[in-house]
Amino acid sequence: MSNSKRALLTGITGQDGSYISELLLSKGYQVHGIVRRTSTINTDRIDHLYQDPHLPETNLFLHYGDLTDGTTLRRILEAVQPHEIYNLGAQSHVRVSFDSPQYTVDTVGMGTLRLLETIREYQQRTGDEVRFYQAGSSEMYGLVQAVPQNEQTPFYPRSPYACAKVYAHWQTINYRESYDLFACNGILFNHESPRRGETFVTRKITRAIACIVAGKQKKLYMGNLDAKRDWGYAKDYVEAMWLMLQQPKPDDYVIATGETHSVREFLEMAFAYVNLNWEDYVEIDPRYFRPAEVDLLLGDSTKAQEKLGWKPKVTFKDLVYLMVDADMQALGLETPNGKPSDDIATLRQNSGTANW
Repeated sequence: MSNSKRALLTGITGQDGSYISELLLSKGYQVHGIVRRTSTINTDRIDHLYQDPHLPETNLFLHYGDLTDGTTLRRILEAVQPHEIYNLGAQSHVRVSFDSPQYTVDTVGMGTLRLLETIREYQQRTGDEVRFYQAGSSEMYGLVQAVPQNEQTPFYPRSPYACAKVYAHWQTINYRESYDLFACNGILFNHESPRRGETFVTRKITRAIACIVAGKQKKLYMGNLDAKRDWGYAKDYVEAMWLMLQQPKPDDYVIATGETHSVREFLEMAFAYVNLNWEDYVEIDPRYFRPAEVDLLLGDSTKAQEKLGWKPKVTFKDLVYLMVDADMQALGLETPNGKPSDDIATLRQNSGTANW
């Protein structure tokens, strides 16, 4: 077993998983990720981190498993013996959670409980502390009871996904208080990047812009343009996750920028960046409306700033631009500012060399 600090991640192939893997590896961690078995390789976001597992200097390892399979989670934890666990895995698309509520709740809610119970048993048996990070969501606030939202604002979830996240949040607190686990909830407001899934609204917009400029797409179909969100940069936010697990005592933290912008504003800024009028290309499709909408999210991260020393670095405007740049570059187009996107360049590093 390596003398390096070991971290175990669920959701390692996702946006946040890839960024925090980079962060942890840069800090000398040995990183272990849980991936689901699929018939197609879905490790694009972490291919640039690949190292041959046969080499002695390798510090990134993947294990097949699933949050719905408690037995496998227990086996992986016993094998890895991690110092830290970051639970980032989920069926995380809010609109899809209305179509697949049982699966969403099983992975998001019960998956967290399976992990917590596995940690409790392991820690009780070995006496070794395992620090646990639970990825909460601003969607838990739902029909907001106060603006801005902080750690004390009541939850009012408005989707199966948000309900499951609330369950996971309170189970994390329950295990912390009942079994003295070092367990933290990070209530992260919307955080985006060029690695965001293509069906999430921000990436859907920036990818469509690149396709429109390239002549591959004529229209972009959207849902509610009036919903307001507190959007930050995912690479900034994963640093806050790590900081939570480095504190003397476990606690819960809101991570947000303190600004809110509508989907319409995102559209306007992104299209204007490439000298297009969004109204010429966007049409509304009712199928993209949620059965229950969350109208306004605005986070207050004062506690994180004071206790963790964390602050967001990337502005809303810069976030929009860097996402457009990355999707333009991915299609071989020149970016509006003429500069390459560092993020997409990183993803292309070692392209095609992965052999998981």
